[in-house]
Amino acid sequence: QVELVESGGGSVQAGGSLRLSCAASGSSDNTHCMAWFRQAPGKEREGVASIDSDEAMYEDSVKGRFTISKDNDKNSVYLQMNSLKPEDSGMYYCASRAGPVRGGYCYAAIHDPLHYGMDYWGKGTLVTVSS
Repeated sequence: QVELVESGGGSVQAGGSLRLSCAASGSSDNTHCMAWFRQAPGKEREGVASIDSDEAMYEDSVKGRFTISKDNDKNSVYLQMNSLKPEDSGMYYCASRAGPVRGGYCYAAIHDPLHYGMDYWGKGTLVTVSS
């Protein structure tokens, strides 16, 4: 079992930055693939970024602005968000996949979440970007 706790959300103006953190408790075997998702009011949850042992992956709208990173010693994952836009507003969730993942799964998890699910979820942290 893994418990994920997000922090770092807040309110910023467009163009500003925020850094989200996600601390995972429990076995590190369940943090091989970790990801950030977000959900705006009235919209479906969407993948933002994911990271496995080899690379970081991003949804197209955040490429070049967001950076996902992982600290294995702290069992934590981070999301540095720069050049924020109002459309980045929403609840941001940290998620992880149980056990080792095959190549490509972590990419698919944020691009096709309906078919490539994550097993553990945090409760979310709210990001509000004003224009």
